[in-house]
Amino acid sequence: MSTLEDAKTLLGELIGFPTVSSDSNLDMIKHLADRLSDCGAAVEIWHDETGTKANLFASLGPKRDGGIVLSGHSDVVPVADQDWSSDPFVMEERDGKWFGRGTCDMKGFIAAAVITAPYYAKLDLQRPVHFAFTYDEEIGCFGAQALAKTLREKAIKPAVVIIGEPTSMRIIEGHKGCYEYTAHFTGFEGHGSAPERGVNAVEYAVQYVSKLLALKADLQGRAPANSPFDPPWTTINTGSLVGGVAHNVIPGKARVDWEMRPVHKADADYVKDELHRFCAQSLIPAMQAVHPDAGIKTEIIGEVDGLEPMDENEARDLVMELTGANGADVVPFGTEAGIFQQLGMSVVVCGPGSIDQAHKPDEYVSVDQMAQCLDMLRRISSKLV
Repeated sequence: MSTLEDAKTLLGELIGFPTVSSDSNLDMIKHLADRLSDCGAAVEIWHDETGTKANLFASLGPKRDGGIVLSGHSDVVPVADQDWSSDPFVMEERDGKWFGRGTCDMKGFIAAAVITAPYYAKLDLQRPVHFAFTYDEEIGCFGAQALAKTLREKAIKPAVVIIGEPTSMRIIEGHKGCYEYTAHFTGFEGHGSAPERGVNAVEYAVQYVSKLLALKADLQGRAPANSPFDPPWTTINTGSLVGGVAHNVIPGKARVDWEMRPVHKADADYVKDELHRFCAQSLIPAMQAVHPDAGIKTEIIGEVDGLEPMDENEARDLVMELTGANGADVVPFGTEAGIFQQLGMSVVVCGPGSIDQAHKPDEYVSVDQMAQCLDMLRRISSKLV
């Protein structure tokens, strides 16, 4: 039987892999693959286009649809310019807590899942259990999107996904999506004394932001009845507007970084359609009337669907039964859950540690939370035999 000491040992090993999103995760993925292979799991590793990152998908039990997936991301956020009390990539235990980058977000859950695998392997499994560990969640959920594509191509169809993001072991059945964009404006430079002879990229960027503000206000009136989110509507945030080189030069370049957090996909489609129409019918014609090469290009940084609360949710009901919880919540932060939900799976988010500790110096997961997680994972065995 897996123990807290086993979890501590493996988590310490995982923390020792500095899998910041900008770097490779291959060493950690190989380490996990070896552990899972040793207990008889069928392990597949699917690399990204660069070959420097990979997703891991491992399975125990019969080769059939309807399995349960235990999912986590392998990457962590940077530690640069953070004031840590100890080496962030060497796990330390203090006051009933395990400290280190990624302890709660989210290598703690990964460690708990992997040390439970040998226990599952000894059972007469009638339902498969899968382990899905992805790359680049922190910078756009690119690994999960690639994983979803591979599962679809290989016709692998699990039924339930438990994502172990840090929720303090609360059951989370919903969160908003996260769509991030950069709009690039190309104008035509000139002397500030003759503005009519140039195309002021900054001024068109300002008009674009004004449209975002109008849509931001409009979305408040589109909030679904009884929306569980806070705020209940889709939000828009303008992160930055950059452009220009001097007081007396018509700026030829500008950039707007912005995001929206849609309550549902229809709002995201509405915002994108309205922006496209505004640019195509108003801004771009006015820009090109002065200079034909002027224009606007939108770069998609990431489009990650939210986890929509569902009346019927096997994953939620299963975890409620396993933990004894009598309800489920929604959260403001995003996860990979919506990507799995779009594949037709039942999804819930539940894992050890608090999101309040994630991304901060001296990140930690409590030993008590890890014990609760291990107990939940052991109890899943009753749904596999």
